Amino acid sequence: MSFFLEPNDYWHNQHADRAVNFINGLTHTKGKFAGYRFDLRKWQEAVIREIFGKVNRHGRRIIRTVFFGTPRKNGKSELAAAVALYMLFADREIGGEVYSAAAEKDQASIIFNVAAQMARNNAHLKKRTKFIDSQKRMVVQKTGSIYRAISSDAHTKHGFNSSGIMFDELHAQQNRDLWDVLATSTGAREQPLTFSPTTAGYDRHSICYEQYDYAKRIMAGEIEDETFLPVIWETPKDADWTDENIWHGCNPALGDFLSLEALRSAFKRAKDSPAYENTFRRLHLNQWTAQDVRWMPMDAWESCGRKIFTEENFIARPCYGGLDLASTTDVAAFALVFPPVPGDDFFYALCYFWIPEDGIQLKRHKDKSLYQAWVNTGHMVATPGNVIDYQYIINEIKRLSVKFDIQELAFDRWGATKIIQDLEEIGFTVDPKGRGKKLIQFGQGFQSMSAPTKELLNLVLSRKIEHRNNPVLKWMADNMIVRTDPAGNIKPDKGKSSEKIDGMVALIMGLDRALRHQDHKSVYETRGVRVL
Repeated sequence: MSFFLEPNDYWHNQHADRAVNFINGLTHTKGKFAGYRFDLRKWQEAVIREIFGKVNRHGRRIIRTVFFGTPRKNGKSELAAAVALYMLFADREIGGEVYSAAAEKDQASIIFNVAAQMARNNAHLKKRTKFIDSQKRMVVQKTGSIYRAISSDAHTKHGFNSSGIMFDELHAQQNRDLWDVLATSTGAREQPLTFSPTTAGYDRHSICYEQYDYAKRIMAGEIEDETFLPVIWETPKDADWTDENIWHGCNPALGDFLSLEALRSAFKRAKDSPAYENTFRRLHLNQWTAQDVRWMPMDAWESCGRKIFTEENFIARPCYGGLDLASTTDVAAFALVFPPVPGDDFFYALCYFWIPEDGIQLKRHKDKSLYQAWVNTGHMVATPGNVIDYQYIINEIKRLSVKFDIQELAFDRWGATKIIQDLEEIGFTVDPKGRGKKLIQFGQGFQSMSAPTKELLNLVLSRKIEHRNNPVLKWMADNMIVRTDPAGNIKPDKGKSSEKIDGMVALIMGLDRALRHQDHKSVYETRGVRVL
């Protein structure tokens, strides 16, 4: 999706013209354009005019925050450096304080270094400036204004009186502390500006995603905030990321100072190495992904949902269950895995999900709509109240145990005492030598989870498992991150995964039990775990 600003009356007032003229008087510092005048492109000029041309009746700038989201190599750093210099030299702020911030000081220094070189390249600015390179500091001697690159230590920034903030690559910020400290440091200024150039990330609980989400809601007309300017070039999530035509829509510099051949090279790496796909999507298409490195190839996952089947296709057929209760205030998941039978060498999965009804309302607006849609379509059950009513789960498992031949049910023993007692009342037993349906305590560590997790990926890649493309399970598969130990064992990582993965955990537990009893002999014993 291309970013577009509609020209308006204030674009050509003295404030907008002054900013554009100042920046066009600067020179580039790197690459083939080094030493050449800035020559703002139309898309860049539109952003500058929108920021600096929009003023109130007192002539004070209205825009206070700019979320500037573009893919890499579209000139974010150079434009941010030019904005920083305008704030330092031309914003008519006596004793101005402009800061470059980032997750690390080295990253914050990137914009600062570009700005310092721009100032040195301009005889007029150079004459007015004292450069203190060892401190990453510039001082305008006449006005006392300063520009500094700062570290990420939030506790040392409480004395700031910021007039301009360049917060680079906000997606890398591990917490919101520095953002909050700097944001509150602008309170004494009449027209402060925070400019955040960034590519997309994957942590949806981050300050960057919070700002991105706010920007998108403004663009969608859900929120009115004239002080916040959303500038986002991104490829829609449902677009074909392999189509070169869509690359132009999210890379405004493509074919100008961004090489198409360089983008093609990065794309080839993503196609040849699925683990790099998410990196390509984030850095070059500016798409928010569900995790840093993709574990599950979603095209392969989706191709495992082509068979049409219902519960009635498996009446009285042996199967194995996995139950992940998570917490009483969030999603609970139950998966049934049906192993292959003679004449049909596929595994089949049926998955069921529950969430407290009140819990849906506590979700962020996008998550809320997802959960509510799944409840509406019957893919998830909302139990009354603010905690899951486990009786709903017991009743559903009881119904399924009558319809199917559930041989074993694996569960995480942590916090499951009460529901295990309830399951015993409906015919399950924890006695390994007892008759009937077995309850199996299933650890969540590498020893228990590694083999079935690897086997699940193998089954997906070989198209030997079918899951009906359950939308909740698909979402969780896309969310899932795995952790690896030094021996190469893996397990789902709930802490690092961007959103819920409980259905995948339940599926892995059920799959483990199915694999161990396939044809009454563990597949691990007959051929071991296959790794692709």
